[in-house]
Amino acid sequence: MRVVVVGSGIVGASAAWHAAGLGADVVLAGRAAPGEATAAGAGIICPWASENDDPDWFRAAAEGARYYPELIGGLTEAGERGLGHRAVGALALAADDADLHRIRRRVLERRRGTADTGEVDLLGESEVRALFPPLAPGFRAVRIAAGARVDGGRLRDALLRQARHRGVDVRTGRAALMCTEDRVTGVEVDGERIAADAVVVAAGAWAPELLAPVGVTVRVAPQRGQIVHLSLPGVDTGNWPVVMPRGTGHYLVPFDGSRIVAGATREAGTGFDHRVTAAGLAEVLTEALAVAPGLAGAGHLETRVGFRPVGPDARPLLGRVPQLSGLVVADGLGPTGLTVGPWAGRVAALLATGGEPGLDVSPYDPVR
Repeated sequence: MRVVVVGSGIVGASAAWHAAGLGADVVLAGRAAPGEATAAGAGIICPWASENDDPDWFRAAAEGARYYPELIGGLTEAGERGLGHRAVGALALAADDADLHRIRRRVLERRRGTADTGEVDLLGESEVRALFPPLAPGFRAVRIAAGARVDGGRLRDALLRQARHRGVDVRTGRAALMCTEDRVTGVEVDGERIAADAVVVAAGAWAPELLAPVGVTVRVAPQRGQIVHLSLPGVDTGNWPVVMPRGTGHYLVPFDGSRIVAGATREAGTGFDHRVTAAGLAEVLTEALAVAPGLAGAGHLETRVGFRPVGPDARPLLGRVPQLSGLVVADGLGPTGLTVGPWAGRVAALLATGGEPGLDVSPYDPVR
């Protein structure tokens, strides 16, 4: 069978790679649009300490985190290197003892029956600052050993390379869906018609404009995120943990090469305005320096802007579209795109090729 995937971000690349591995003839159609979320995202993989209490959201996020070792192992075996992925651990910061123990209880409750989190330790101030020296004094933390980070752009590129090795035809261009009254029949890419038995839409924040012409409404909107990359010359940051302050939505993510990523704004109503703004930059730096004043002397490398595809709630939009046979949507991952994305692509590939993902996807109904 032939499957066309529309969207070349982390979800689309994963869907194409998996669908080809399942034996499908796959065409992937993507376009380079400013603000694609995959390359801009920080890449934190640590859903266990999240304040989000939606159990269906957490199930998807936990499945996404659980899938990473298998995914990275498979890509490494295929010869990929330098994916920017490492289980460096994560520090959930707490201002007092009550908050510290509340965070730990949440993490332990969520890992019940699994070993996903690894060790969950309570760290004092000196231990916290030994792991992440720029932090301000006074913080204690819950350290989650399995917390990890990934470079979304590098991982996406690796999936696309391996998809090509599996025979995927990767196209660049603007896609439009083709359909009859009750089923999708393929896509048209810059005027070329490509017939398909199934189509996976993984177009991120641009999904509504792709689906609206065929009468499918998905409640996805772009949320602008501005994220700052800093440099600490001469400092080996490659094994520093991810830092997650409580209640701000901001974070610090260290990478190799003395790079620290600080983010991020969550701006609704901006449309696709792909600009770094004074207010956005000020917000990110203010929040970062409040937590880690030791970064005050860091150099500014770049500020990235991405449009998170935000759905009607925290849960992904993931599943078949009932009114159009053969159409699968994998979208609306919001701020957890790099955690859930590779797993969501795998689920979409299974659904598109007639398989079953092994879990109930009805809570993720894409047209809810």
